Amino acid sequence: MNIPAAFLWLLLGGGLQLFGFGRWMTPLAAWLAPVFLLHFMHAIPPVAGMLWIWLALAIAMGISLRGIVPIPGIAYLALPVVWGFFGSLPFVIDRLVAPLVPGFWATLVFPVAWTAMEFLDSRWNPYGTWGATGYTQHGVLPLMQLASVTGVWGIGFLISWFASVVNWAWGQQFAWSTVQHGVLLYAGVWSAILLFGGLRIAFAPERRTVRIAGIGWPSGIIEREEFMRAVDPAMTAEERTKLQLAFQRIQESFLARSQREAQAGSKIIVWPEANLIVFKEDEAAFLERARAFVREHQVHLVIGMATLRPGERYTFRNHSILLTPAGEIAYDYTKITSVPGFEKKYSLPGEQPIAFADTEYGRLASPICYDMDFDGLIRQVGRGRADLMLVPASDWKDIIPLHQPMAEFRAIENGTALFRITRWGGSGAIDPYGRRLAWMDDFSTKDNVMVAHVPIKAGVRTLYTRFGNGFGWACVAGLIGTIGLLVVRAF
Repeated sequence: MNIPAAFLWLLLGGGLQLFGFGRWMTPLAAWLAPVFLLHFMHAIPPVAGMLWIWLALAIAMGISLRGIVPIPGIAYLALPVVWGFFGSLPFVIDRLVAPLVPGFWATLVFPVAWTAMEFLDSRWNPYGTWGATGYTQHGVLPLMQLASVTGVWGIGFLISWFASVVNWAWGQQFAWSTVQHGVLLYAGVWSAILLFGGLRIAFAPERRTVRIAGIGWPSGIIEREEFMRAVDPAMTAEERTKLQLAFQRIQESFLARSQREAQAGSKIIVWPEANLIVFKEDEAAFLERARAFVREHQVHLVIGMATLRPGERYTFRNHSILLTPAGEIAYDYTKITSVPGFEKKYSLPGEQPIAFADTEYGRLASPICYDMDFDGLIRQVGRGRADLMLVPASDWKDIIPLHQPMAEFRAIENGTALFRITRWGGSGAIDPYGRRLAWMDDFSTKDNVMVAHVPIKAGVRTLYTRFGNGFGWACVAGLIGTIGLLVVRAF
């Protein structure tokens, strides 16, 4: 192939990558983009190929993640540059090492390197599993079941292996007599995974359900810019008084709408992350009102609360409180992983482990929003044999296509049902197999109340819960071996 023609594959792969991870996430694009980028890589010298792919990935990510990743101004440009660089490494590793590996086995170099780089990136960067290729397959239920075995990493491996198999066959001019054994082997693995996923869904047991209501943010009471003043050291006494009055109106809204849902038959009610805002000295008084509410209506209530602490090192505590129908606090969990930036600077960091409560509906846990982006942390939920995650969250409009789907993979990995209610975002409920039970978009809903009938005591044990990220670490070991092979051959 001549080099100018090869750039057509670069443009095609880079263009498809726009519809990979990000605002336009499309399952098919995630399968096709690495095919063309890998073919381009094998058509030109390694260093040049890496630089061009780095550029293509950086541009695609920069466009598709704009507004999704909350980094302001020019500092945002560093993110796609860094992710683009690490994303280009599997291509150059494959370009250098695959020719040293005999036959069809060479196709494993790229998926091992791809998966290892994504997995390692999730361990050391402050955004956790953001960017993992497996997320692109949200909605493909049979394939999503693989997460219950390998975590999200096995899905990314299957996608990147497809790219290297196609590129290998392409290099053989798709001569069936030459490539049939390798193609049939991959097709057999792919088919077995989809069969496993289909059977897992088909034979999922039926469970009784409980009606759960999520009460979203009440619009028109206070604007975001106003209550953000509560963490400003320069807040005046007049502003504080005004905020307290606004917070009281927010409390009344949540209690009134919760009463309506309790009277309609909801037995569990969940409020989004940091939506019940109180100053520290007002927290006890509000909790007494909340206790009276749950006793009167005989419901479980998860309160996503922000307790403001002006003048302290961390000016607010972001926590989820579960109240039982007896009015007792079953747990009071402080968010462990703060979002880099404002939250990390001002929010009191929580301590592990994640809290649990045993109820008539099963074992409950309430990790908060960004916690769900960290697979190792949420594995505690599976190892603790939880049945249902009641997750308070807070997002923004641009992130709607991405953040709820990411959380749903955590539920499949750990065999739990999920009810996630969000302020300013997309909310949803699924069973332990990823089947959607409810969905709500704050920006197209007037009352911002989501109701779902969720299976009770539905937790299932998964291989991922038992073995964790063993698959990811195995790919890391494979990458080390691959690099070792390259070094040995070089000397």
